[in-house]
Amino acid sequence: MSFELFIGGRYLRSRQRQAFISLITFLSMAGVTVGVMALIVVIAVMSGAEADFRSRILGLEPHVVLMRHGGVFSDYRRILERLQNMEGIDSAAPFIYSQIMLRSASSVSGAVLRGIDPEALKSEGKTNQHTSFEEVTAKLSANNKSGKLQPAAPAIILGKELAAALGVVEGETVFLLSPRGMISPIGHVPIMRRFSVAGIFESGFYEYDQSLAYIHLQDAQELLRMGDAVTGVGIRVKDIYKADQVAGRVTAELGFPYWTRDWMQMNRNLFSALKLEKKAMFIILTLIVLVAAFNIASTLIMMVMQKTKDIAILKAMGATDRSIRKIFVFKGMVIGCVGTLIGLCLGFLGCFFLKRYKFIELPGDVYYFTTLPVKLEFLDVFLIASAAMLICFLATLYPARQASKLDPVEAIRYG
Repeated sequence: MSFELFIGGRYLRSRQRQAFISLITFLSMAGVTVGVMALIVVIAVMSGAEADFRSRILGLEPHVVLMRHGGVFSDYRRILERLQNMEGIDSAAPFIYSQIMLRSASSVSGAVLRGIDPEALKSEGKTNQHTSFEEVTAKLSANNKSGKLQPAAPAIILGKELAAALGVVEGETVFLLSPRGMISPIGHVPIMRRFSVAGIFESGFYEYDQSLAYIHLQDAQELLRMGDAVTGVGIRVKDIYKADQVAGRVTAELGFPYWTRDWMQMNRNLFSALKLEKKAMFIILTLIVLVAAFNIASTLIMMVMQKTKDIAILKAMGATDRSIRKIFVFKGMVIGCVGTLIGLCLGFLGCFFLKRYKFIELPGDVYYFTTLPVKLEFLDVFLIASAAMLICFLATLYPARQASKLDPVEAIRYG
């Protein structure tokens, strides 16, 4: 062991003649601990919220949407065959998108209609733990096959908030009005058709639950008089973080008039806001560690004043300025390391309890989730620990430099 570490260790273990210095040392360590713990818990909750939002969105939306300039396209079967052979694509399914009106016995509401192929969606093998959408699409497929519902009343799936606005429950009837009607002697007449509510889903997003209605692709084609055409093709990729690359390859392969949008483009505002909030929380909570670092600097400055004679004797015995700096940097870094390690342990423990016992409940009508989502990522932990250690190291430089500049003769004479 070098003598710098030996003396630094003695300074840490020895009882201070001034209890005030020991108290500041303890408070410095506690400040680092609280700062690191708060950073770990808050950043884990922010990462969990981002992952939760992403999971909810991708449970309802395709990773990449393929559309055609000029409206619908009828050659989607040929497009599907080409997409299945492209690298990075897991599956693809056609869909129809349109705005409609829904009328029940007690209310009327606008909605966004999506015609889907339940069998194609089922083959994707995707599971979303936050929504019952897969369950109700299975009902849609079963009703379509078994003929439990009358031909005049095909199945429809409504979002929870939309069903509440219409005042209907599963098994009741709603009337769907399409703007694509027919020309009659009295003018344009919209198409109206009766549907039976086969299921109600809840995604957790008010915008989706309040506006979405799903019917079978064939029913949508018949209702909107589209023949064998569709609005677009939803593509699911093997790696969601490479969706933009897959979208670029699809556009290059198919060329004009086809165009694509990936899920990151469609939800850019939401995820940009989450990342900005995460960075802001990191900066704000780092101030706690910064305050603790000022305490570390104060502790070391007072110790330099207290150990003036010791420093002078060490210099008279041949210790260099660099060695003196090492002694005080070592002591400050030990305070920072211990505080950071305790903070990490308490942060991990807090995340474990939040994730397992879910003792913090949030009102479901205000927030997207009823309990705090927690996701601890290695990169976040590394950045937090590195930032805390860097701040503590910077706090030791000025006191250590002041200690190394002491003149041994003057210190012994007037110390």
